[in-house]
Amino acid sequence: MNKIEESQLEARLKEVPTWTHHRERNAIQKEMRFANFVDCFAFMTRVAFLAESMNHHPEFFQCYNQLRILLTTHDAGGLSELDLQMAKTIDRFRE
Repeated sequence: MNKIEESQLEARLKEVPTWTHHRERNAIQKEMRFANFVDCFAFMTRVAFLAESMNHHPEFFQCYNQLRILLTTHDAGGLSELDLQMAKTIDRFRE
């Protein structure tokens, strides 16, 4: 998977407006809150199944009902199409 070129990055990030660009990691991230721990963990599990099916694994940072997901493609050295596809699917899970 090829890295998204710097010249295309700003336009491509508009495709996932609920995600923020983590410049230091050349990644995108999203922070979410849930009603409780179980709802948060259930959402993480749903994303884990998605990740396994895509063979693309996010970084999870979870504390009780709070979750931060970070997406980057290590093999590409930054953001790739795979990250954007995963972010869009995760957003649909929250609808």
